[in-house]
Amino acid sequence: MFWPGVLVALLLAPGCAVPQSHGTREMAQVLEAIALETDRYPRSNAHANKARVRALRAVQPPSDPEEHVQYASLLGQELLRAGDSEAAIAQFESILRDIEAAPDVFDASYLLGAQDYLALSYLRLGEQDNCVANPNAQRCLLPITAEGVHTLKRGSRAAMGLYQELLTADADDLTSLWLLNLAAMTLGIYPDSVPAQWRVPPQALEAEDDVGRFVDIAPLSGVDVMGLSGGVVMEDLTGDGALDILASSWGLRDPLRFFVNLGQGTFEDRSAHAGLDGLTGGLNMVHADYDNDGDADVLVLRGAWLAQGHPNSLLRNRGDGTFEDVTVQAGLYTLRPTQTAVWTDLDLDGDLDLFIGNESNPQAGWHDCEYYRNLGDGTFEEAAREMGLAVTGYVKAVISGDYNNDGWPDLYVSRYGDPNLLLHNVGGVAFEEVAAVAGVQEPIDSFPAWFWDVDNDGWQDLFVSGWRASAADVAAEYLGHEREDARAKLYRNNQDGTFTDVAGAFRLDRVIFAMGSNFGDLDNDGWLDFYVGTGDPNLRALIPNRMFRNDAGKRFVEVTTSGGFGHLQKGHGVAFGDIDGDGDQDVYAVMGGAFEGDLAMNVLFENPGHGNEWVTLELVGTQSNRSAIGARIRVDVVTEDGRRSIHRTVSAGGSFGASSLWQEVGLGQATAIEALEVYWPALGSVQRLERVSMRQKVRIVEEER
Repeated sequence: MFWPGVLVALLLAPGCAVPQSHGTREMAQVLEAIALETDRYPRSNAHANKARVRALRAVQPPSDPEEHVQYASLLGQELLRAGDSEAAIAQFESILRDIEAAPDVFDASYLLGAQDYLALSYLRLGEQDNCVANPNAQRCLLPITAEGVHTLKRGSRAAMGLYQELLTADADDLTSLWLLNLAAMTLGIYPDSVPAQWRVPPQALEAEDDVGRFVDIAPLSGVDVMGLSGGVVMEDLTGDGALDILASSWGLRDPLRFFVNLGQGTFEDRSAHAGLDGLTGGLNMVHADYDNDGDADVLVLRGAWLAQGHPNSLLRNRGDGTFEDVTVQAGLYTLRPTQTAVWTDLDLDGDLDLFIGNESNPQAGWHDCEYYRNLGDGTFEEAAREMGLAVTGYVKAVISGDYNNDGWPDLYVSRYGDPNLLLHNVGGVAFEEVAAVAGVQEPIDSFPAWFWDVDNDGWQDLFVSGWRASAADVAAEYLGHEREDARAKLYRNNQDGTFTDVAGAFRLDRVIFAMGSNFGDLDNDGWLDFYVGTGDPNLRALIPNRMFRNDAGKRFVEVTTSGGFGHLQKGHGVAFGDIDGDGDQDVYAVMGGAFEGDLAMNVLFENPGHGNEWVTLELVGTQSNRSAIGARIRVDVVTEDGRRSIHRTVSAGGSFGASSLWQEVGLGQATAIEALEVYWPALGSVQRLERVSMRQKVRIVEEER
């Protein structure tokens, strides 16, 4: 256990531009102590791959031939995961020689297993030589075009030969089939050089609609940081009227990166100046103004997937471009594994409360979810059991929304391996679990989730993604074969406390293997679209991230390839927001995997614009929480085809990645805004504005009552 105040002093990184608070220094010490212990004892952390390599090399290899190959294979896998693909290649080539030299000891499964890892090692080498060491905006996008073809071809060329050998031995190996096609793409010889029986048809990769090309401008903007899986907050964290970016990477010594928007399409890295030195790691982040002082604060979530709990960090925004860690003094310090939480005012007292979803499993132990009631003085009290919120499970998402429009925010809990939970808020004093009655328990293997109004009827619908899939399932989808993945659910609100799954009717019966994810309006047509970042530690999981456009609340059409969104690296935190102030939403995504060597560059997709109308709303609560989280908005517009209403609810969006709390509302082909209404949650009051001009940002302050 690591508790503040009992650790030896550790030096912080030099060059810190501002004095750090006591709480920040103390948290930095805790995090460094955890990293040091992991260096010494990496067995409990499957992602501490370099330390695990050192530990394996310190062991005398077994002399028994079969045990020796098993040991050597384990070392090869750790080398591959640590990013040392050259050493992994040498290791698996040596293993193959050992297997071939003793046919009486090793059956064919050993040979195929070693060939599979050797092929993967060569494929990873090609990625590292080209996508990591020499990246460009096309090298990781499916389908790979001429601009994305690898210049160093040794890795993909060797991988392609090995995958053909594996498919010759097992024609039903769809994972090898998919990776064979990818290797051919990187060499610029797809589809013609892929044997017909193993070829993914090019037409299967075509977009269903043209949404315009969203170019990755991260290198030009200065936000193309390289890292592992992590979270993102896109928000005006400096109060200057432009959206900034805070990004994390979950490595135990990976720093938080704070990019300040300079207002001309560029950002400046002010991480050190912000007082963030030593505050490392974090698989996800969520933000809100928890102390109602006018500045957005950030909660960094840690410890997910690990057997050992890590502390979260509450970063209070000082309002001057700096942050201080106030976790301990706010009463939030615990050691539990998590990457999901939601800010919401569950008791409608005007102060944002915090609900944290923790992971329970035999390795990490059993950890109740936590509910922290905001006391209004900068501190919180834990009251999960009192409120009926001390639920358990392998919790991967917690979200809030008023699904029955009774004025009280409810909670949804996505649990991997168990039925999901819908927790109905009973007057702010208790919660009752109603998922079975509401019909929203599935998918059983689920991960990200969010409430949204997918059909603009004023009622919150629910999306829940599955999290069980493989590269084989992607190949199966493109080939029209049966799949084994967990299917996503799109639950339409029946307006009577129940939901109906309409995923099939909305054409979402796809491989939506989501981890990072969020929603927004790509084309300002007033209908909410969504982007999913595929995530799986498995290095074979080169599965394209996917973008879906909402077609007038009736179905979704895939625009992954037309928009340039089909990134093949692991996708994690996703945020939508108008980075450049031109009225349309851009998309920032944190890329990179879970193993130490699975690095990738983050991306920023710039919206090309679609000519539709828009209005951006910044809501400021007075009786309600200052962030206006939970406030409902209706925009009535006039079009040539008549009047229509567009509905939004203030939130940061999905459960993995945090979009701006500004509501950037697309208005389609509106000719005027007839009226704009805001339902404020604390008092249930409605504020109406008329004759609001389009194509501007409007600040709406809750009226005093």
